Amino acid sequence: MIPPDTSPEAHRAQIEAYRRMTPGRRTELAFQMSYLVRETARAGIRSRHPDYSETEVEMALRRLILGHDLFGAAHPEGPLREP
Repeated sequence: MIPPDTSPEAHRAQIEAYRRMTPGRRTELAFQMSYLVRETARAGIRSRHPDYSETEVEMALRRLILGHDLFGAAHPEGPLREP
């Protein structure tokens, strides 16, 4: 699937660049992207809820990632903080 802000040519070039990478490098990039997405989500939670402690930010992030039901099953003790 081509992102809407990316031309087909740029998308092909990106796919080719990924294909030339070693599996280790692709894995490293995946971890970096995951980290950046989580940091962006944390920043959004902090922006929406400046009163949250760091623990509450982490719990809200987990709820965002897991969804309400799975989060509740994994953390029945709460707190149930809005992301």
